[in-house]
Amino acid sequence: MARVTGIGGVFVRSPDPIALADWYARYLGVPTERYGGATFHWPDGASAERPGSTTWAAFPLDTKYFGSPQQQSMVNFRVDDLDGLLVSLRAAGVSVLDEIEDSEYGRFAWCIDCDGNRVELWQPAAGM
Repeated sequence: MARVTGIGGVFVRSPDPIALADWYARYLGVPTERYGGATFHWPDGASAERPGSTTWAAFPLDTKYFGSPQQQSMVNFRVDDLDGLLVSLRAAGVSVLDEIEDSEYGRFAWCIDCDGNRVELWQPAAGM
């Protein structure tokens, strides 16, 4: 039986796709390729102790979780050092929200990209 085994991609609209791809490469270290996108291969760097995961979830239309009601989607990036990344983003002048959420799943924080999109940053809890 055919089944979904992971997320194939997350796509966002932008008035300047090249500038947006450059922003993600420069400030978040997303390894963009010549076509302007990035492909993540979970088997690389995954282990039995930290298998890695990608989550898809549907939110109600009136969710405030994404920030602006005009934002149709939000990307969550798994990070290895949330505090260190937040320091470097702030030092570079990137808008970073003050809120940090600690939960059983790990630590979450948010920044705003150059198009005004809220971006979620996630440092997983041990073993996730």
